[in-house]
Amino acid sequence: MEWLTCFQREVAAFEDALRRSEGSGDDAPIVPTCPQWTITDLALHLGYVHRVVTWLVDKRLTSPPDVKGTQFQVAHPDWERWPSLDSAPNHGPVPSGLADWFAEGSAALHDAFRDCDPATPVWTWTADQTAGFWQRIQVTEAAVHRWDAQNALGEAAPLDEEHATHAITEHFELLVPAWRHLRPAEDGTGERVRLTDGHHAWTAEFTGSDTRLIDAPGDVELAGTSSDLLLFLWNRIPAERLTVTGDRTVLDRYAKIVPPV
Repeated sequence: MEWLTCFQREVAAFEDALRRSEGSGDDAPIVPTCPQWTITDLALHLGYVHRVVTWLVDKRLTSPPDVKGTQFQVAHPDWERWPSLDSAPNHGPVPSGLADWFAEGSAALHDAFRDCDPATPVWTWTADQTAGFWQRIQVTEAAVHRWDAQNALGEAAPLDEEHATHAITEHFELLVPAWRHLRPAEDGTGERVRLTDGHHAWTAEFTGSDTRLIDAPGDVELAGTSSDLLLFLWNRIPAERLTVTGDRTVLDRYAKIVPPV
């Protein structure tokens, strides 16, 4: 998997959607899959995350950082006049210069990843405490938010299939255990949820506070493209967009066992 190539492709597509919105003169589109945000807010969020992760990777930090300061804000002459995520959703036209600010941040993060061995110890919020985790999850976050932005404009392209298959595995191996630890979640009672794209299959079993991938049938199965399966896991599309077979009550329990992203 060419993670840096995929990252470049996804952030470039996000930037394109942002520039088209910035240049339209119209109010920033509401992002239906992030209803508390407009595309302006989405860009501010992703650009901020890029700067935080760049700092983590560049500094090789191995403990949780204090992210409340302003060290992540790249200077921009209009920064003080731009809207804040604290006031989201921010309506009105996309601020001039926001796309350039976003592009600067994504380029800096790409360079940080390029110059850092993925095995380098770096603090993360999961069991994988390496720079490689940040590289992979930032590809996923860029891809999902690129889809959000394009969807807001009415033309969302699917996620890369190879990336999505990797990301689904990581979702259950790393993300879900971390989310269940950090957020309120009901204990599992052995529920098994199976996903398949016709070429790959994942069965996640939930017992107590534990999540594990197993080679077994599921109580309920969701079938679709790997792109749609990953979008479902990130709460971007409903289960109705997939083919669902088996015990629907287990699927209804899933949202209580796995806190929404």
